[in-house]
Amino acid sequence: MKKISFLILTTFLFQGPVVVGQSSLALMPKVELHLHLDCSLSYEVVKILQPGISFDDYTANFIAPSKCTDLADYIKRAVSGVELMQTKESLQLVTLDLFKQLKADNIVYAEIRFAPLLHTNKGLSPVEVVETVLSAMREGIQTYNIEAGLILCTLRHFSESQSLETANLVHKYRNKGVVGFDIAADEAGFPIDNHIQAFQLVNKAGIPCTAHAGEAKGAASVWETMKNLRPKRIGHGVRSIEDPKLIEYLKKQDIHLEICPTSNVQTNIYPRIQDHVVDQLYDKGVSISINTDARTISNISLTEEYTTLARQFNWGSKEFLKTNLEAIRHSFASKEIKERIENKLKNTK
Repeated sequence: MKKISFLILTTFLFQGPVVVGQSSLALMPKVELHLHLDCSLSYEVVKILQPGISFDDYTANFIAPSKCTDLADYIKRAVSGVELMQTKESLQLVTLDLFKQLKADNIVYAEIRFAPLLHTNKGLSPVEVVETVLSAMREGIQTYNIEAGLILCTLRHFSESQSLETANLVHKYRNKGVVGFDIAADEAGFPIDNHIQAFQLVNKAGIPCTAHAGEAKGAASVWETMKNLRPKRIGHGVRSIEDPKLIEYLKKQDIHLEICPTSNVQTNIYPRIQDHVVDQLYDKGVSISINTDARTISNISLTEEYTTLARQFNWGSKEFLKTNLEAIRHSFASKEIKERIENKLKNTK
C-alpha cells in the first residue's frame, strides 16, 4: 500500500477530506492532455448561447448519468455541445469558457481536442473553424496565463476523405497552435481502416499523434492501433492491462496512456471507481497521466479526479507529481514550454 500523505491522512481522521484535502489538491499545478472542447461547456456559457435554458435541462442534455450503457451511450451527450458550436462567436465563447475552467482548476498546460468537421453545419468552413478556435486559444493563453495546444480529431465514423481532410488541417496549422492529431468516437462500432492513410500522412510529416483505444474494446484494439496508426500516446488505453505483453511493449516503447478515471466508470468499463486499474498501471511503471476527458459530460474537474484517487488509492503528492511530469514529458509542446512547465511542477511548494 502506498504511504498516504500526512495532509490527506489527517483530514480523513478528522472527517474533513473534502475541505482540506481537496483544497490542497486544488492549489497543485496540473497538466491535462485529454480534454474534449465540445464536451466541456459550462452552464454559464450554455445560458449565453441558449438563453432561457434551465439548469435541469442543462443537466439532462449535457451531463451523462453516473453509469451509461457503454461509450456510445456516453458520447450522445456531446451532440448538445456540438449543436451550439456552429458560429465563430460560439466557438470563441466556448473556448474562452474552457480556459476559465482550466484557470480555476490550476491547469498550467492543456491540450484541447475537437473535430473541426463537426462545426460546419451553419456554413463555416473547416479552415474558419480551426482559425477561430486557435484565435480564441491564443486569447485564453494570454488572459489566463495557461500554456496550451490544440489537437484536431478525426472520428471513427468518418470517411477516408474526411479523415484526410482533418489530417491536412493538422499539417496546415502545425506550428500555429495545432500540436497533434487524434482519432476519437465509437471505438467498438467502427474499424480504423478509413483512417490509416490520414495517420500515415501526419506521421510522415513528423507531427505527433494520439489515438483513442483500449476503452470500448480490449487490448487487441490497442495492438491494432499501435501497428496501423503509430501514435505516441493512447487515449484511455486502460484495457491494455488485459495483456501483460502489451504492458511490457508500452513500457519499452515509452507509450503514454491518457487515463480518465471517472469517464471510464461512466462508460461502464468498470463497475465502480475502486475497480479501476489506474493504480495498477502506475505500479507497473506504465507512463500515465490523469485527465477529465469531458468536463461537462462527466461533471468533473481535474481537482475532483485527484481527490477521488487520493481517497480510493491513497495517492499523494508523489503520485500526482510523477503523473504530471509524465504528462508534460509526453505532451506535444515545444521543448521550451516543456522545460518551463516542468520547472513549475517541481518548484511549487
